[in-house]
Amino acid sequence: MPHSSRPASDLPDWLILVLGAMALALAMGIGRFAFTPLMPLKLRDGTLTAAQGAEWAMLNYVGYLLGALTAARFSAQPLRGLQLALYGVAATTLAVAWVGQGLPVWSGALLRTVAGVFSAWALVCTSSWCLGEMARRHLSHRGAWIYVGVGKGIALAGVVAWLGGHQRAQALWLEFGVVTLLGALLLHFLARPSPPGTSTTAAPATPSQTTPPGTLGLIVCYGIFGFGYIMPATFLPTLARQQISDPMVFGLTWPLFGAAAAISVAVAALWMSGWSRHRLWAVAQAIMAIGTLMPLLHPALWSLALSAVLVGGTFLLTNMGGLQLARAYAPDNPTPLLARMTVAFAAGQILGPLLVRAIGEQRWLGWDALAWGHASATVLLLLTAAWLWQASRQPGAA
Repeated sequence: MPHSSRPASDLPDWLILVLGAMALALAMGIGRFAFTPLMPLKLRDGTLTAAQGAEWAMLNYVGYLLGALTAARFSAQPLRGLQLALYGVAATTLAVAWVGQGLPVWSGALLRTVAGVFSAWALVCTSSWCLGEMARRHLSHRGAWIYVGVGKGIALAGVVAWLGGHQRAQALWLEFGVVTLLGALLLHFLARPSPPGTSTTAAPATPSQTTPPGTLGLIVCYGIFGFGYIMPATFLPTLARQQISDPMVFGLTWPLFGAAAAISVAVAALWMSGWSRHRLWAVAQAIMAIGTLMPLLHPALWSLALSAVLVGGTFLLTNMGGLQLARAYAPDNPTPLLARMTVAFAAGQILGPLLVRAIGEQRWLGWDALAWGHASATVLLLLTAAWLWQASRQPGAA
């Protein structure tokens, strides 16, 4: 396919932000999270069992970890990595539609694993490319707008699955795949990777490259964020379903999560651009801790809805704060640090479901596995929020 003759660096500022937001909406809203609202429909259609669904979800997290471990290979050409990732998300999404309809069920687990890899590449490469372009143009404060795309992607995927619930899940997978393919083609023709030797980023990092000073704590905090958010993000619909069986009611938790995420980033971009990134992340992580605490305090529909708003409303603020700090600590070549933080995040989100599975049906001190998972998330999120707030007081903190 021919590329546009216009180099990516000459694209208008607004178009880079729009393309970045679109890429994250597709890669995260569909590649990572579309399975959450579609799993109940696949169970209804009889094309998936609950055990197989759990395996698909877990392997998508594993794929995300593998993607984070390998994303640094795109350090010199993040836009090229992003284009490859979007085509990959489109291909795997389209293929999943045929699992159980010609493809063996086990292939779905493989496809969701590969989709996780592509999603991690897309997040790291989008952040590296867009934030790098904004920094080069002295417009770093506008970079936050790309993360609105994640919330919009989650919300739109949830709404489509909610309103289109009368369709078979296969049809929705196909629709999501076609939309992602169109987005990948749009990015392909509008943004052309810079020729070798003219990249605005540094050379690829080698595996032996040391972590920039002062970033180990950030990596740990980002990993705890992955553990904390995944508990409600994975189990809120399950908890809501325990309260009421009507899918038109409990099915709203995911669109609510995504809408809160998109709105929060827009608010932060408009009115919180002057905040210290450490403090923004600390406040967001503390509010997320309240969100993970709500199901423990009062497991009713209103508290679960509030949890969705609090966690969804801080999910992207934490994501944005962490990735922008990575850019600040490693301005010449942030991709390796972004990748390390994404590895920690991926490991954290794998540990959440593993903890619940390890506890199983047991009850300790009257709490079940979900309660202990949410309690652990609350404590760890509060501890890391306190560390981030303290770090914001250090001289030269971003």
